[in-house]
Amino acid sequence: MKKSLVAILLPLSIGMLLLNACTKDSSPEMDPTIGLVKISEGYVLGAATKAEIYSKQNAIYTGYNKFYVALYDSASGARLEDAHIKLSPLMDMGTMKHASPFENPSSNLAVNKLFPCNVIFIMSSMGGSWTVSMTIHNHKNNKEGSVTMPVKVIDPIKSRIHSFTSAKDGGKYFVTLIDPSSPIVGINDMEIAIYKKTSMMSFPADSSLTVSNTPEMPTMGHGSPNNINPTHIGNGHYKGKVNFTMTGLWKLNMDYLSGTAVADTTQFFEVQF
Repeated sequence: MKKSLVAILLPLSIGMLLLNACTKDSSPEMDPTIGLVKISEGYVLGAATKAEIYSKQNAIYTGYNKFYVALYDSASGARLEDAHIKLSPLMDMGTMKHASPFENPSSNLAVNKLFPCNVIFIMSSMGGSWTVSMTIHNHKNNKEGSVTMPVKVIDPIKSRIHSFTSAKDGGKYFVTLIDPSSPIVGINDMEIAIYKKTSMMSFPADSSLTVSNTPEMPTMGHGSPNNINPTHIGNGHYKGKVNFTMTGLWKLNMDYLSGTAVADTTQFFEVQF
């Protein structure tokens, strides 16, 4: 029996409608900054670009801060995902100025539409005024410019950065605690980053030290087993393991060797959870 034209075309029409409904953009593009906090923003003069700095934290603290930079065409508002970014943090104390350690984005290509980078502030804004300048080369229009954004830096409840002068060579080192950032009972990843001050404006990453960590719980009078000392993994970052056997206040006693000579044994970090 021959089917009528309507009987043939009707299922096809319904199928096409269903196909179109399924292939249309039913899941709009997610904003990569959702869940992040905007720290500052500004226009990059000379590059026709707007820059925004985001963080996972509600505030900027002394120590290690992970930032996410979003770039936009300043005329069209279109997101830019191919650019070179060079950071330049600066503290103005009135009678003197100094920089701090930082890590530029590792690639000129955005990661999930954002450019991850890091700034390690060595003091709070109580001592002066911090700014973060960025020189940006917009690869889309091949233009370059810079922008300077003020930021406020505060001290966390437990310090996440310390410094020492090496007993071996007199060098000034800054060490920032990165992990554990959300400590748990049991084995935790431990990560620090070490930078050596070579001038008021230069704090390059350092890989020359040997690090040991001895955790203790001062109020209980005990330590913990199965810790692994941080070792250098690149760019001044050292990774290891720290074991917290219970909640409370822990003291991470840090020892630093330069070759076989002691550089410092006076510093520690406190972790409480």
